[in-house]
Amino acid sequence: MAASTDYKVNTTGEIAKADKARGYLWSPMSHPLFAIFAFGSCGSYSGETGATVRCNNEAKDVSAIIVAFGYPFRLNRVQYEMPLCDDESTSKTMHLMGDFSAPAEFFVTLGIFSFFYTIAALVVYLRFHKLYTENRRFPLVDFCVTVSFTFFWLVAAAAWGKGLTDVKGATRPSSLTAAMSVCHGEEAVCSAGATPSMGLANISVLFGFINFFLWAGNCWFVFKETPWHGQGQDQGQGASTESAAEQGAVEKQ
Repeated sequence: MAASTDYKVNTTGEIAKADKARGYLWSPMSHPLFAIFAFGSCGSYSGETGATVRCNNEAKDVSAIIVAFGYPFRLNRVQYEMPLCDDESTSKTMHLMGDFSAPAEFFVTLGIFSFFYTIAALVVYLRFHKLYTENRRFPLVDFCVTVSFTFFWLVAAAAWGKGLTDVKGATRPSSLTAAMSVCHGEEAVCSAGATPSMGLANISVLFGFINFFLWAGNCWFVFKETPWHGQGQDQGQGASTESAAEQGAVEKQ
């Protein structure tokens, strides 16, 4: 019976800590999962854009141009061959326009750091909860880091959303034909190809803002573990005790 009682006590304690961790992380695995979804959908993206060029010469050559691109979206390093409708040369090496690697890499890097931090925080909170509550520095550091991640997720999601809009504009087939000089003359007829599918990239932006809201909501749960929250409660209790004592003294008079 004693062993059974101890098991129930330990189980209850683990459940209580898990419930507090559920408040701390909204769900014990929500933050790591959504971080994986965010940097995974962005870092694994790849797409294609293209166009066709038909030369108005006797041969009536039709050239299909297919340009593959993806993370980290350094489009100015992506090469493709533009056909030339003359007898001197057959093609010319061209590049897409723009370098959007900064917001994309910042977004992915933040997601990776967020994943590792939430895993480490969850382990500390569940396995070393006594040390977490006894040492006043841990909750303060945790709160500051949580606020920082909240801010960075907002910045990263907004920056990557703007960068993705620019990527869509630079990889649009009409932008590809506009950049090719052969399409501006009368020696060739250019047609835009299929528009690249950006669904996975759009989802990454959505997950970025979801991570921001998760971390923003988590700030309150972490703040309750800090000494600042306890000081506010103690001051409120002290003020109510003093007011009650003063009221009692007035009634006695």
